[in-house]
Amino acid sequence: MTGSVADASAASGTQVGYPNGHLGHLKPEEQEALERFKTYLAEKGYYKPGPLASHDDQTLLRYLRARRWNVVDAFKQFKETEDWRKANGLNVLYDTIDLEAYEASRRLYPQWTGRRDRRGIPLYLFEIRHLDSKTVSAYEKAAETNPSKAVIDGHTSPKLLRLFALYENLTRFAQPLCTELGDRPHATTTPITLSTNIVDISGVSLKQFWNLKSHMQAASQLATAHYPETLDRIFIIGAPYFFSTVWGWIKRWFDPITVSKIFILGPHEVKATLEEFIDPKNIPKQYGGELDFTWGDQPKTDPYIKERVKWENGLTDFPEGPKYWRPTADGTRMECVAVGSEGGKQRMVNVGTLERICNVKRDVSGGVDAEALAEEIKGLSVGGGDDEKKEIVETGEEAKVPAISA
Repeated sequence: MTGSVADASAASGTQVGYPNGHLGHLKPEEQEALERFKTYLAEKGYYKPGPLASHDDQTLLRYLRARRWNVVDAFKQFKETEDWRKANGLNVLYDTIDLEAYEASRRLYPQWTGRRDRRGIPLYLFEIRHLDSKTVSAYEKAAETNPSKAVIDGHTSPKLLRLFALYENLTRFAQPLCTELGDRPHATTTPITLSTNIVDISGVSLKQFWNLKSHMQAASQLATAHYPETLDRIFIIGAPYFFSTVWGWIKRWFDPITVSKIFILGPHEVKATLEEFIDPKNIPKQYGGELDFTWGDQPKTDPYIKERVKWENGLTDFPEGPKYWRPTADGTRMECVAVGSEGGKQRMVNVGTLERICNVKRDVSGGVDAEALAEEIKGLSVGGGDDEKKEIVETGEEAKVPAISA
C-alpha cells in the first residue's frame, strides 16, 4: 500500500512520465498521432488550425496521453468536454464568478502554495480533515445558486461548477505562469500542464470518509473527464490504519494512469520522499520543510516569481480570486488579468506582465473557439473600470485575446 521513493521515482523515469509525451519530447509516433488528432478534430468541427489555432498543442496532448494516443478515444473525451464547457459557459463562469463564492470554494479544495516542485510544476496542498460534514453541508447549501453570469444547462450541480472554477485557475493561471519561468528544466521547449499534490488525510475518521464519499466521487470523476492529465504526482500523507478500505473506493474514481501517480507515504517516508521531488524551501513546515504555509493561506508566491513579474496598478503580489494570462500585443510577454465579480460588478484589473520564455505556439482562446467566447461574454458589464473597458466587454472585442490554455 505504501509507495516507496523508488516507486515514485519510477513515475518520472526515462520512459514514462513528464516530460515524455509532452511538447519537445514526443516520439515520432506521438507527433504523428497529434497531427492526425488535429485533422480529425478539424473534420468534426472541433478545431480550427492556426496561425492562431482554436486550441494549442499542449491542450490536445493532454487528451491523447489520457487515452493512450488513441485518436478516436481522445476525440470522444475532447468532444464531451467541449460540449460540457459550452453548455455551462465555463469561460463566463470563471470571468464573472463572485469573489466570495470563489474564495469559499478555494478554502475547501486543493490550494496552490505559490511554490513549485523541482521540475517547475505547481505544488498544491489538500487537507481533507477540513471537509467535515457540517462544513460541506453549509458550503453545498450556499452553492445551490449560480455565483456567476454563466448560463448553465442544469445537468451539472452548481456546487461542482464552483469547484471547476478552481481547475480553470490551474489551467489558466498557475500552469501558464509556471510555464514562463526560466529556472526549470526544459523551460524553452515544454509547457507546464500538470500539478503536484500533497494530500493530507491525517485526522480523518472512517465516518468522515464515508460522509464525503459521494461528494468526492462526483468531483473526482468530472475532473478526470474534463481536465485530463492535469495531475502528476499525488503524495498521500497521514493514512490511518483503515485506509485500505477507503483506497478500494477511491481508486475506482480515477483512470489507471492517474492511479499509477498516487503514492501513499508512511510517516518515515514523508520527508525524504518530498525532498527528493521538492526543494525543502518549498515544502510546508508541517511536512519537514521550510515553507510557512498554513491551510487556507493565500499562495506564498515564490520570490523568484515576484522578481520576474513587472507589476502594475501598485500591486506587488497576485490578488485574490480568479486570474488568467494572455499574450501582450507584441507577443513578447504575458499579461496577467484579475477577473471575477464584486458586488455584482465584474472586475478586470491588469496585474502585471512576464517575459515569455517557452518558445511554443499558443492559442489565445482559453481552450475554446475565440468567436464563440466573444459571443458568450457579449453584454457583460465590467465594474470599477473606465468607459473604454466597459465598451471592450460589451462588444466582445476583449474575447479576441482572452486567457491561454495551459
